[in-house]
Amino acid sequence: MHPVLRRVLAARGIRAAGEIEHRLGNMAAPAMLGGIEAACALLERAIREKRRIVVVGDFDCDGATGTAVAVRGLRMLGASHVDFRVPNRAVHGYGLSAALVATLGDPAPDLIVTVDNGIASHAGIDAARARGIEVLVTDHHLPASTLPAANAIVNPNLAGDRFPSKALAGVGVMFCLLVALRAQLRDSGWFTGRTPAVPDLGALLDLVALGTVADLVPLDFNNRVLVEAGIRRIRNGSACPGVQALLQVSGRDPATVVSSDLGYAVAPRINAAGRLEDMGVGIECLLTDDAAVALALAERLSAINAERRELQSQMTGEAEAAVARWIARQGEAHLPRGLTLFEEDWHPGVVGLVASRLKDRLHRPVVACAPASEGSDEVRASARSIRGIHVRDVLAEVDVRCPGLIDRFGGHAMAAGLTLRRTAMEEFSRIFDEVIRERAAAELFEPVMYTDGALEPADFSLALARELRYAMPWGQGFAEPVFENIFEVESWRVVGSNHWRLQLAMDGLGQPLQAMLFNAEAGARPPERLRAAYQLDINDWNGRETLRLLLRHVVPA
Repeated sequence: MHPVLRRVLAARGIRAAGEIEHRLGNMAAPAMLGGIEAACALLERAIREKRRIVVVGDFDCDGATGTAVAVRGLRMLGASHVDFRVPNRAVHGYGLSAALVATLGDPAPDLIVTVDNGIASHAGIDAARARGIEVLVTDHHLPASTLPAANAIVNPNLAGDRFPSKALAGVGVMFCLLVALRAQLRDSGWFTGRTPAVPDLGALLDLVALGTVADLVPLDFNNRVLVEAGIRRIRNGSACPGVQALLQVSGRDPATVVSSDLGYAVAPRINAAGRLEDMGVGIECLLTDDAAVALALAERLSAINAERRELQSQMTGEAEAAVARWIARQGEAHLPRGLTLFEEDWHPGVVGLVASRLKDRLHRPVVACAPASEGSDEVRASARSIRGIHVRDVLAEVDVRCPGLIDRFGGHAMAAGLTLRRTAMEEFSRIFDEVIRERAAAELFEPVMYTDGALEPADFSLALARELRYAMPWGQGFAEPVFENIFEVESWRVVGSNHWRLQLAMDGLGQPLQAMLFNAEAGARPPERLRAAYQLDINDWNGRETLRLLLRHVVPA
């Protein structure tokens, strides 16, 4: 192992070789999940009695992959009647709602299995139970003070749950449940005389990896085990046709895929369907075993994603203009610490992306809001936060101070969703900012970039770039290495819209380094001497690999 990689891993808390031994056998035991026995009993009975199972997913990539894992996995284990439903964002709202339950026609399913939702679906679960439908909730979102009246709940974030990883994505929870169910079915003799004798659930790991990376859950040890196993399947050509097709339309080579390819190329194409159209398209892409059908669906998803990018660009520009107007009138010092933005013509499926972009640029929590539909009094909103400010807890405090102000909310530390009435917008905006000002120290609003320090001249090599790229499944909570050095700019030019292509010199280097900075500020010029935070990158052009620096931040030196 290169000394630089040793240094990088140490900075991420790795102290022993076992902490990076990402073998599937080292995964935490699914049997440790609370509620797993009751969940397996429900599913075993449904399989043995050939009961009708409907999987209800979410309209993001974690929900889509989790739904595909559930449907594929249950069929592999012998379920004969498995279908799926996913809510339409505009019609049914989020998760297992009463409105969605009402659409489950006759004959109604015997069992509903939620994936990546359900922990806040009190009304929907009550509606299902009233119709005689059993409900199994699998979720990873933080629960409220009361739990829904489901027949069984599997969620590692329930109070007292013994499962060591609280960072499982929804797809990870479902995979663990299937592993536990397989063990129970095997012990009860279900697989005797069947072919294959015991199904290989490892075939689902490409989907587990995709959903885990896409949901931006921290890549703790357990999640790294799952992601690395899934990426290995993709690289060796064993991914499902949908994942292979999505990589193809994204211009990514499966043989060299890494977690960032899943997060930045594949996941947005699936997410786009849930944002603008019907996530059923994304799920069907992941379920089909026909390569031609998968490619056609992937191309459709890619077209929807192009539309999403254009809409996101427009909405982000409007949000930035609104902030600029505020600053011009009030001064930057008076910009809310918790910022709420609303535009009448914004699309509710894209507000999360707008909130994320503004959060990054302003370094503060942002809630972006849009009407649920044209002329609707209901407002759908997405919140994104910064390190040190738990946005779901902030929303819970707003709800305590003003009961009824928020209709529904849920989420995590860094991201949450909520609905409220249009008439509540002004008061919500004020109290959201008030809670954050009371809870958050001033230094949290100062942006900080952490790096892995400087590289020596001998470290600038293609060999080290390759070793870093493939060493680990980098991602949320286990960041890809970023270094910093001082360089002289030998030459530069603008390429594309606002990207810089540079040649950088450094003492001790025999020849200049190629570097790229994407999305530079319009009209800006690089300083002649700069301090840069960067990643070692591999530039593959016409089959020839060369070393390139990807600049993440630049300041004069």
